[in-house]
Amino acid sequence: MNPLLDPAPATAEEQAYRYLLGRIRMGELKPGDRVVPEEVAAEIGMSRMPVRDAFRRLATQELLTIRPNRGAVVRGLDPAELVEVFEMRAVLEGLAAASAMKAIGSAELKELEHRLEMMEERADNVSDWVGAHRDFHLYLCSFSGKPRLLAQISALHLSIEPHMRLWLQAAAKPLSSHEDHGLILDALKRRRPELVETVVRDHVCATIPDLLALMGAPHPGAGEESR
Repeated sequence: MNPLLDPAPATAEEQAYRYLLGRIRMGELKPGDRVVPEEVAAEIGMSRMPVRDAFRRLATQELLTIRPNRGAVVRGLDPAELVEVFEMRAVLEGLAAASAMKAIGSAELKELEHRLEMMEERADNVSDWVGAHRDFHLYLCSFSGKPRLLAQISALHLSIEPHMRLWLQAAAKPLSSHEDHGLILDALKRRRPELVETVVRDHVCATIPDLLALMGAPHPGAGEESR
């Protein structure tokens, strides 16, 4: 089940999960913030049990760290974890985009161009831009015909999105431009899956140095590579 795409929640646990996930994604709950199940339950008008179940689900996604008898803490990402997430995204999204190419025709390309324009229109609002950026990538990957692959990619976006919103607040402008994403569209139009895969991988990995710079961190392993 994809919480980014599914309709209204059917259970109390799902409602609590989406409530907390939304607050984490939007940066309302920041890394290091303490989250108490009794307080969350009171906020959304339910018992503690479904909230605790939601805590466990978020913990498996590495968005919360549960502390016995002390609630939970919103997780952050250190530089090594950030690099790992983006490298995984690069490989999986490259595969998905290459697989999606055969299902993408003129109508789908037009919609991708529209979503790219939507991203540009939100360039002055980091929170909106991050959401539009995620939607562009997930829409493209949705044509892969590989639901398990799409679920993994969605999970990686969930893990990085809250941090991107925070980090990009410090940037002068969004990190990925119209030109960067336009290269993906150009590769799709050329109907070469190996080119599509390479362009998407390079696009995702190109974000890593900029985000590490915003964190004030060197690239993990940079010293080893320079030897």
